Amino acid sequence: MQPAAQVTTKAHSKPPGGRRKPSLFRLRNILIGVVALAIATGVYWWQAGSGGNGEGAADYLTAAADRGNIEDSVTAVGNLQPRDFVDVGTQVSGQLRKVHVEIGQQVNQGDLLAEIDPTVYLTRVEANRAQLENLGAQLTQRQAELALAQQQFTRQKNLLAENATSEDAFQNAEKTLRAAEAAVKAVNAQIRQTTSTLRGDEANLGYTKIFAPMSGTVVSQNAKQGQTLNANQSAPIILRIADLAVMTVTTQVSEADVSRLRIGMPAYFTTLGRPDRQWRGTLAKINPTPEVVNNVVLYNALFDVENTGGALMTQMTAQTFFVVAAADNVLRVPVAAFQRPAARQAGGPQQAGGPPQAGVEGERRRRDGATSAGAPPADPAGQRERPRMVQVLKPDGTVEERRIMIGVSDRVYAAVLSGLNEGDLVVVGRKPSAGQLKVQQQQQQQNMQRMRPPGML
Repeated sequence: MQPAAQVTTKAHSKPPGGRRKPSLFRLRNILIGVVALAIATGVYWWQAGSGGNGEGAADYLTAAADRGNIEDSVTAVGNLQPRDFVDVGTQVSGQLRKVHVEIGQQVNQGDLLAEIDPTVYLTRVEANRAQLENLGAQLTQRQAELALAQQQFTRQKNLLAENATSEDAFQNAEKTLRAAEAAVKAVNAQIRQTTSTLRGDEANLGYTKIFAPMSGTVVSQNAKQGQTLNANQSAPIILRIADLAVMTVTTQVSEADVSRLRIGMPAYFTTLGRPDRQWRGTLAKINPTPEVVNNVVLYNALFDVENTGGALMTQMTAQTFFVVAAADNVLRVPVAAFQRPAARQAGGPQQAGGPPQAGVEGERRRRDGATSAGAPPADPAGQRERPRMVQVLKPDGTVEERRIMIGVSDRVYAAVLSGLNEGDLVVVGRKPSAGQLKVQQQQQQQNMQRMRPPGML
């Protein structure tokens, strides 16, 4: 057939006596492959030499070890109250007829603050005084009767001694004397009772005028002029007087942080209106009984501050910081540079081939605060030296893992005690790749779309 003949013809068309020479197109492809392989090999060895992990120096995010201040503190939110204050109330019921002071006014001890309508208590005093006058008149009458009974008894006694009177007359005279004496005693008892009632009514009459029990500032007023106060069920509060020279900061510290507090430690706070100003004091007391708010256990920690200039006011919110440890002008690095917590003992790294329990035991002892031979001493701030591993970017672009010792640390920086010099670059992260940036942008766009109100494009 014709197709078979064509195949036979092509087979016989090859020149006899060996292979054909490669064409120019095939030689060019080989040359291009060799050049590409050489370029790829060079890039690989350049990355391996510069990054150690196949990454260049430009792929790292670094931070320089510099000098600065570090403060390890416990943060809590509290409010301000005057250290010395008194709630001025009333001991008697009645209408609040007059209030002589205003909120913010300075008062001295003994100043008249308010008056309650005294009409009811004045009438009681007058009635008791009249009752005392009546009892006094009765006492005079009873004393006259007693004197007469005494004379009659004496006469009957003398007559009986001379047998000039009967026994019955003598006994009647004696009975009359005893009755007169009892009547005098009864009137005296009534006088003492009425006198006591009068003193109580006079005291209540005096309570209708309310005086300042201390010097200070009127910070609040609960009752208004003309209001009726009922002191039978509870003592109504009219106003509060406080000494604003010293303020007490009451903060609520969580149970996770209260164990880090100690009496006498320094503390300071800022207010919402003056975040640039710090008021400093010393922790004075930690109340042992907590408050439970939404299943969160909170302990009240208190300290006093001088209210210089009167800038602090009652019920102000205080952002409080209890300083656990602090260091000034020390070499520091970001805590983001730490690769992993060191699971080695303070005496040195774990030996290769040793039991894995040794590193775990060293970490447990370091965490529990147990001391051992060769352990580094604690720094003056009370923070023990701790080992950490960081990566240092060297000037030639290579990365070196280095073991350092740190001291005081906060949420951002840690003080470097040994292992680094000022200006050393430590690796804090790696720059995201183009794909990662694209994914982050897509996530941001999706979040913005979710936050849009309905109906908006």
